[in-house]
Amino acid sequence: MTNFSTQSAPVRLGSRRSDLALWQTHHVAGLLQAAWPDVTIEVETMSTKGDQILDKPLPQIGGKGLFTAELEAALHEGAIDAAVHSLKDLPTDAPPGLTVGAIPVRANPGDVLVSRAGHTLATLPKGAHVGTSSRRRAAQLRLFRPDLQVLDIRGNVPTRIDKALDPDGPYDAVVLAYAGLERLDLLHAISEVLPLEQMLPAPGQGALGVQCRDDTDSLTLLQPLDDPVTRAATTAERAFLNRLGGGCAVPIAAYATLTAVTLTLRGRVAAVDGERQIEVQGQRPIEEAAELGRQLAGEALAQGAAALLEVAT
Repeated sequence: MTNFSTQSAPVRLGSRRSDLALWQTHHVAGLLQAAWPDVTIEVETMSTKGDQILDKPLPQIGGKGLFTAELEAALHEGAIDAAVHSLKDLPTDAPPGLTVGAIPVRANPGDVLVSRAGHTLATLPKGAHVGTSSRRRAAQLRLFRPDLQVLDIRGNVPTRIDKALDPDGPYDAVVLAYAGLERLDLLHAISEVLPLEQMLPAPGQGALGVQCRDDTDSLTLLQPLDDPVTRAATTAERAFLNRLGGGCAVPIAAYATLTAVTLTLRGRVAAVDGERQIEVQGQRPIEEAAELGRQLAGEALAQGAAALLEVAT
């Protein structure tokens, strides 16, 4: 086994090039440096398909791994030693030979509204234009405000905020993840933190997934960064998503919380037009996180979730 306190070769972390992705990767680099003070850490950046195609909505680009495939290829080739992802972007089916070696402590998993006029979801004018690249967010917006015009929006977090605040722009508001704004010191732009009753997050939202090759050295390197509570919660959420057969482009939401040794999971599948929503909730011991996710997905399927998802794809 490699002795990481004395090794001379640098540990190479792969990252997308956006401001948020680089923040996340340097955050992981800092955690690694604290765990292994003598290790040299380098950051390698690359562009993914999701970064390159900005003139189409995400569901139209197609396929899983829009923001991860290039990083995974670099891992397979040995060009990097670990890749830092937003966990919600990482497909639930691990490629052969790769695994999620660490899921650090999660940030706020919620969603927020950014409006140039300071509106909340309730006070937006009738027919207001709201931007989001997420079908999950769009479906839940339409459920609570069927009058809203939901428009696609692409670009990194600062770009989408700029579009929302542009007095001559087409958006009256945009919906974004709280964690992204917090990490980039942009919390001042928030008009409203959306309650979970209105906007349940994507599975894994607010958490980072540090992907590596499935070998002893890689897992040993990343083990100090892994947070058991966050891993259990996101394991349940991602098992819910996996059983439903969905990816980041479908209107599936899930959020798990831990109390003592009990995990509570809430899952939601919404029709893209906001006409119908299926919600399930359950509890299990923390060590049965994946089973809880699969169980609730089964309950959602029994209530007709497959038909809603078929329309969404």
